[in-house]
Amino acid sequence: MAAWVVSAARPGSLERAELPVPSPAAGELLVRVRACGVCRTDLHVRDHDLLPHRERVVPGHEAVGEVVATGSGVARQPGDGALIGIPWLRGTCGACPYCTRGRENLCLSSLYTGWDADGGYAAYATVPADHAYEMPAGYAAEELAPLLCAGIIGYRALRRADLPAGGRLGVYGFGASAHLTAQLALAEGATVHVLTRSPAAQALALELGAASARDARTGPPEPLDSAILFAPVGALVPVALEALGSGGTLAIAGIHLSDIPPLDYQKHLFRERTVRSVTANTREDGRDFLAAAAAHRLRPRVTRYDFAHADTALNDLAAGRVNGAAVLQMPGGRQEG
Repeated sequence: MAAWVVSAARPGSLERAELPVPSPAAGELLVRVRACGVCRTDLHVRDHDLLPHRERVVPGHEAVGEVVATGSGVARQPGDGALIGIPWLRGTCGACPYCTRGRENLCLSSLYTGWDADGGYAAYATVPADHAYEMPAGYAAEELAPLLCAGIIGYRALRRADLPAGGRLGVYGFGASAHLTAQLALAEGATVHVLTRSPAAQALALELGAASARDARTGPPEPLDSAILFAPVGALVPVALEALGSGGTLAIAGIHLSDIPPLDYQKHLFRERTVRSVTANTREDGRDFLAAAAAHRLRPRVTRYDFAHADTALNDLAAGRVNGAAVLQMPGGRQEG
């Protein structure tokens, strides 16, 4: 099968490969991939910002497709034609204190698609059945793909930001995750202010219903109750904290962040401002977010790339040329959900 793998010798590039179609192990599903989202984490793995956990791993953890085979012990199979999602979180131990407390996202033995195991930059991929998602109807496959990481991580970040009902949310950066999270916050009654330097992203934010869209250095037009930092830029942490009102919370939604400059206690933390990180997600987060996506019919803004142009998609993402989410589309992969 056609696939892309992370180069061990040349950080910053993928290699095209022909690999055997994988066989599903016990408890796994084999999925024919229709579309796979291009996530910033894929970029970090490709560029060795996150050192690959597996040599020549196939990246991609936002894969959508149909089940074509199952391993032994799969108790429940999806209905005919159902679209299945292969997400970032692939496995946890189930027995550590984090797992038993419902915080499996912090499991020290956790495994991830496209990092520890081959992902969706391939014609076929496997996924443990108890970590796969049945995707909501009414979306095309390429619209569903970014929901699987951008959407789910954004959902967790939104909850970590402790946004009060009807509150004012600041969104710093406006890529794949941010533009989905903003839509959900708006659907739940929030006022959303988007802080990004990209004119195209500002225009998209206003089109989707944001109350304002401006450069982060300018700041929002009113104090924020909560903020989410999606841009992997540590220098924006004090900027976002200073924009918070009393008791506000900043959630940092990213697996990789550049260095944070020194904070001024009075300007950035006093009056009970809070900073929280976001680490992966639980399966409950995924189920809850996809239920919300079914209820609210989000509008993913998708830039489609042919499977042959995976490196181009990652390079465009790195250069800020993607407005919304980038998605690799397999030949014949476009399909309505």
